[in-house]
Amino acid sequence: HVLPSSSEGFGVAEKIVLLTFISAVILMAILGNLLVMVAVCRDRQLRKIKTNYFIVSLAFADLLVSVLVMPFGAIELVQDNWIYGEMFCLVRTSLDVLLTTASILHLCCISLDRYYAICCQPLVYRNKMTPLRIAVMLGGCWVIPTFISFLPIMQGWNSIGIIDLIQQRQFNKASNSTYCIFMVNKPYAITCSVVAFYIPFLLMVLAYYRIYVTAREHARQIQVLQRAGAPTDGRQHHPDQHSSHRMKTETKAAKTLCIIMGCFCLCWAPFFVTNIVDPFINYTVPGKLWTAFLWLGYINSGLNPFLYAFLNKSFRRAFLIILCCGDERYRRPSILGQTVPCSTTTINGSTHVLR
Repeated sequence: HVLPSSSEGFGVAEKIVLLTFISAVILMAILGNLLVMVAVCRDRQLRKIKTNYFIVSLAFADLLVSVLVMPFGAIELVQDNWIYGEMFCLVRTSLDVLLTTASILHLCCISLDRYYAICCQPLVYRNKMTPLRIAVMLGGCWVIPTFISFLPIMQGWNSIGIIDLIQQRQFNKASNSTYCIFMVNKPYAITCSVVAFYIPFLLMVLAYYRIYVTAREHARQIQVLQRAGAPTDGRQHHPDQHSSHRMKTETKAAKTLCIIMGCFCLCWAPFFVTNIVDPFINYTVPGKLWTAFLWLGYINSGLNPFLYAFLNKSFRRAFLIILCCGDERYRRPSILGQTVPCSTTTINGSTHVLR
């Protein structure tokens, strides 16, 4: 997803602000994703949870985006010039499409994993999310993007019919600058956008909607039981406390899902809508608007560690141990060993995934 036109000449003050902002985004993405990967590698309890395999692979994809893609985009943006040659431009562009698409597909897999964990019976979840199926899903997150990145870009399929326009924009005679231009024809724009965004987005909406409905339904059921009045003997009072805890955790889970979908849509929808519209309006979208939408998508790679890991109590505890150099105050094995003694839905979903 490299700019289809030049940055149209930013001023000195704009470049300073841009460089500061971009550096902060890159640093946040690198540190956040590294922390997630180190936490899972060091914490045995985190490695036991299936969803965390997707989160680690997601963190690796986002880390590569922040190391291999963002810096070169930032340099070209600030210098208003591409100095690395045409072949590396193609490689960088292919890596950009590959890694950002892989990141989005990982988000889709996480939503499907949580759907089976929360909305299905435990046996169904275990049958669906076997180690082999998880490995296949993870492999798909990395293999599928190659068919819309390196293969078509290196073969030049994305530029069929618009080569003259691309060559015209690659060199600015007025400023004697060269640009790494990535423009796409209509067939590639539609295919790439559908595979990289619209299909995963649809699956995520459906999965998170079902999770949200399930959590709300459980919360209503608990409220009805509480209004009906629970027996006061010790044997019955204990499950009621558990039910109250379940209501709170599943309500929190529903709110978390709203945050996740909201951030994903805010970050990627503007770019992919523009990506499809631009070829049909003769590539007239301004370069600065492309820049804004592109980096808004990149920001998602920095937000993912916060959304998918920092909101999880087990991850937060592992982070504190790492950042505080193994401080004994945070070494409480019982925290990760506990499960909420309520429905299996909550155990599979809220406690291990959305807590």
